[in-house]
Amino acid sequence: QVQLVESGGGLVQPGGSLRLSCATSGFNFTMYDMSWVRQAPGKGIEWVSGIKSGDGRTRYADFVKGRFTISRDDAKKMLYLEMTNLAPEDTAIYFCQWGASKGQGTQVTVSS
Repeated sequence: QVQLVESGGGLVQPGGSLRLSCATSGFNFTMYDMSWVRQAPGKGIEWVSGIKSGDGRTRYADFVKGRFTISRDDAKKMLYLEMTNLAPEDTAIYFCQWGASKGQGTQVTVSS
């Protein structure tokens, strides 16, 4: 059974930082590309960042470039998203994604 469990969200002031984690199980994590996506209140899902299996190449949506860093630990089957210089428009539920599967998400709220 595939499981994706996100954690690390919370309330942070503008300019602050958070590190999201995603614990995975039920599939061969090492072999697959992984992504982070998010859903802001009243909006659809938008892709944030992806990381390839093997060489670990990364890609980012333009709106997070230079602020977010995606990484993975294949030995621990973990996916991470380091978020810095957060802005109110980053407020959303963040999900890690494998194929069509997502976890329950973790809420990130950026507000003063």
